[in-house]
Amino acid sequence: MGADFAIRGGVAELRGRRRQCGVLDGLMEAVRAGESRALVVRGDLGVGKTALLGYVVGQASGCVVARAAGVQSEMELAFAGVHQLCAPMLDHLERLPVPQRDALRTALGISPGSPPDRFLVALAVLSLFSEVAEERPLICLVDDEQWLDRASAQVLGFVARRLRAESVGVVFAARTPSGEVAGLPELVLEGLSEADARLLLDSVLTGPLDARVRDQIVTETRGNPLALLELVRGSTPAELAGGFGLPGTVALSGTIEESFRRRIHALPAETRRLVLLAAADPIGEPLLVWRAAARLGIRAETATPAADAGLLEFEPRVRFRHPLVRSVSYRSASLQERQDVHRVLAEVTDPGLDPDRRAWHRAHAAPGPDEDVAEELERSAGRAQARGGLAAAAAFLERSAMLTPDPTCRVQRLLAAARGKRDVGALDAALGLLVAVEAGPPDAARTAEVEYLRGQIALMQQRGRDAARLLLSAARRLDSLNAELARETHLEALGTAMWAGDLDNSGCVLEAAKAACAAPPGSEPPRVVDVLLDAFALRLTQGYSAAAPTLTRALGLALAPSCTDDDRRLWLTGARAGAITALELWDIESVHALAANLVEFARDTGAVVRLQFGLNTLAWAHLAAGELTAAERVIDEDRVIAEATGNPPLGNAEMTLAAWRGREAPAAALIETALLEATDRGLGRTVDFATYSSALLYNGLGRHEIARDAARRAFERDQLGYGPFVLPELAEAASRTGDTALVRTALEWLSERTRVTPTDWALGIEARIRALLSEGEAAERYYRESIACLGRTRVRAQLARTHLLYGEWLRRERRRGEAREQLRTAYDMLATMGIEAFAERARRELAATGEAAGKRAVDTRDALTAQEALIARLARDGLSNPEIGARLFISTRTVKYHLRKVFIKLDITSRSQLDRVLPDDSGVVRPL
Repeated sequence: MGADFAIRGGVAELRGRRRQCGVLDGLMEAVRAGESRALVVRGDLGVGKTALLGYVVGQASGCVVARAAGVQSEMELAFAGVHQLCAPMLDHLERLPVPQRDALRTALGISPGSPPDRFLVALAVLSLFSEVAEERPLICLVDDEQWLDRASAQVLGFVARRLRAESVGVVFAARTPSGEVAGLPELVLEGLSEADARLLLDSVLTGPLDARVRDQIVTETRGNPLALLELVRGSTPAELAGGFGLPGTVALSGTIEESFRRRIHALPAETRRLVLLAAADPIGEPLLVWRAAARLGIRAETATPAADAGLLEFEPRVRFRHPLVRSVSYRSASLQERQDVHRVLAEVTDPGLDPDRRAWHRAHAAPGPDEDVAEELERSAGRAQARGGLAAAAAFLERSAMLTPDPTCRVQRLLAAARGKRDVGALDAALGLLVAVEAGPPDAARTAEVEYLRGQIALMQQRGRDAARLLLSAARRLDSLNAELARETHLEALGTAMWAGDLDNSGCVLEAAKAACAAPPGSEPPRVVDVLLDAFALRLTQGYSAAAPTLTRALGLALAPSCTDDDRRLWLTGARAGAITALELWDIESVHALAANLVEFARDTGAVVRLQFGLNTLAWAHLAAGELTAAERVIDEDRVIAEATGNPPLGNAEMTLAAWRGREAPAAALIETALLEATDRGLGRTVDFATYSSALLYNGLGRHEIARDAARRAFERDQLGYGPFVLPELAEAASRTGDTALVRTALEWLSERTRVTPTDWALGIEARIRALLSEGEAAERYYRESIACLGRTRVRAQLARTHLLYGEWLRRERRRGEAREQLRTAYDMLATMGIEAFAERARRELAATGEAAGKRAVDTRDALTAQEALIARLARDGLSNPEIGARLFISTRTVKYHLRKVFIKLDITSRSQLDRVLPDDSGVVRPL
């Protein structure tokens, strides 16, 4: 009977699932046709989710089938679900790109290595599925998804979203799906219809039943298959015949649970103990269970009553009829009984092959605090962290702390657990652990770290002002305890205060800067972070001239080959700080270099969040240079990452790109959204960047009063690093609206900078502002000087705008021939770069001189989708298909699929032709 307990009701059950089986048939058909599909089967306990997964297995002839199931007791073991699913495929590991292969091997504990980023692990699993599916279609079935360990749920949810053309089907079954699979297509299972429920009930009845009683059973079980089956199994014929076994007002899950409880209680005592032993072991390994049983004196024949009762079977693996049988058996036992079975399971678990599961059993067997067990759990946390299982590491550390007898050591482990909870985004849990830390023995360093963690959590919760206050408090506490850590924390506090941006005029930026000035001196030789902290503090308290030499020194240290890995890592982690420094110095080449370094660093380490910040900074550099197509490609990649990871895209660059394009409706919508969200979250720098983007947009559209007012608001707040963006808009808008005083204010501000940092970018803008304030030969000399300076930089957009302003001035001076030359140059540059509104200004001015400039034609062939265009550009730039897949979080097979479509749309036959047909900075597709 044990062999067929999972099947007996299956045929009747599936008779009522014709529609659902049809959906799954469609999924199988699509997978066999070379497509990929993901589906979540959602339904209550006992409604038939597992039976539908079994149906898929029966229909999967010619396919590779991989299965996994979440186990509640394994939720603390990192990548346990991924290991179940991927174990039969590991012979394909060698085909993966080396970074992905190493990440997956480390995550699964196959080989040691640095903790891999979870998205790199996820990409490795996606690539592995794709490799397997190259030979035969692959069907992955995951039961009880709600009980997967968090790392596995994140990886498999990621994979399901990134499937495109791999011949892979992934089906999850869950009572309440986790957030990791939210948004995937769902197939909702409800109770069987009355007719199908009667069929199922009749198939298991052993005697006649009054029709009214039968109808009442169907009604009260709401057609739930497991409830119908268990009601019959748990009631005597007399109870059924008289209707005394009906569930009544008890909740359906409680009815099923009570049925299992009665059946377990009816077993012989020794059999109940064996069932408990099996329930306490999450892996279902029969030899392990029998070795433990032998230590408890349990005989092999005691398994027969449990199998005959249809509760579990022992071959080929230990398998319960339903997960609820396991949980009922475990919870029905006394604490002492549970500790006894965990103790023997720990004894028979090989500490060399499975140390973490052994530690888990020892923890559950411990009657009270036990330092030996706590240390073993701490080691398990270290192993989990090394595999990238941060959630599992935090769980091990929390349990380790609970078993630690020494109060000081206990608090240290709680603090480590809180860090782990923070790292996986379990912010409320982390805050709860910090409360427990504060209840421990007083310690100044620990108090500082608690405040630091609270500050970081506030920042992650987008409470910018609270974060700045907490981080500053932590930094001040560290001043007398650890000078290096204090300075790092001061820099973080100052950066957070700058990002909050004093929207409420609380003075938090100046307070943080003054505190940084009072921080203990840095080490010798100074680190980048030390010099950077001094530079920012000087800039905010004493002004630009005082800070410029120190800013220059910090930038030089960061870009020098002698910069240590630790300093560079800290610098790259603070991407905003690096970009702000270079922008304060009007050094566009360094902005680009820093962003490129960050992007490269993030790609090499798989650090996706850092990669988003790096891409956003790189997009700024491209936009400043007028490389709008390159900026758009970078922004598209950020959007791909956001879609893949569930993180929001960093939209500042997208908003500014729209402003440069000069398309009012989409640009204004992005700006308005950014302003509302940033104001609500207290993100002052984002507010100011949106305000700058508004000024840029309306200068292009020739609505200079709006532009002036926006630029003035951003200028008066004087955010570090925003000057090179804001000042050109302020000066041009003020000049066009006759506000000469405001133009002079802009010139004075910039002249202070050019006296100490005379870069061509700054000198070129300064000369242009002087031209706006001058007349006659002086104005012409300054325009030409601006063109010469900017011509030596990569800020081509500003160079084109100088040509435009110079041409407009020449036309007003009635020098039409010379004006045409400048305006034609401006128009050609701006139109080529896709800076449409400014190009239209140049076209109108050119027409006013008597020369017509036609609008550029765009190729009308089939347009590439955003993803096709991005893949095509990466292929044009020389990236291989695996490299493109790694960058865009898709499989190599999907890359091939998209490239085939690109070749058809562009009427080419090979990658070598892409550079001839793809757009350059103009964004226009060129015919062959």
